[in-house]
Amino acid sequence: MAKIFLDTNIFIDAIHRKPEHEVLDSLEEHTVLISPLSIHIYCYSFQIKILGTQLPDQLNKFDLVDLDSSIIKKSATGPTNDLENNIQLHSASQEGCDYFLTNDKKLLKTGYFGKTKICSSLPTMSLRA
Repeated sequence: MAKIFLDTNIFIDAIHRKPEHEVLDSLEEHTVLISPLSIHIYCYSFQIKILGTQLPDQLNKFDLVDLDSSIIKKSATGPTNDLENNIQLHSASQEGCDYFLTNDKKLLKTGYFGKTKICSSLPTMSLRA
């Protein structure tokens, strides 16, 4: 079992753009983490109102990373010039995630952040061992 961190774009795919099972079924044997920042971005971008939505049930499918002052302070110094990307990367690293799933082409070019592999899909061979 691996610890998988979902960047905001993958999180939104999982609960809004694609059928949930398409993304979540492939991750069901793993611990799946997201940042509270992703929830904020999702709700703001799609003008999601909390009451009367499926959001509480959807959030139960993920573990939330604590967004604290240490992550914000680290994020203000890099590694990229995009604060939101930095918050996501530092959140995944602080939680010791094995994989950081994203569709962000700039982040994918970096390959790793610390010990966390940045990829657009999971390498199935290494996860089954």
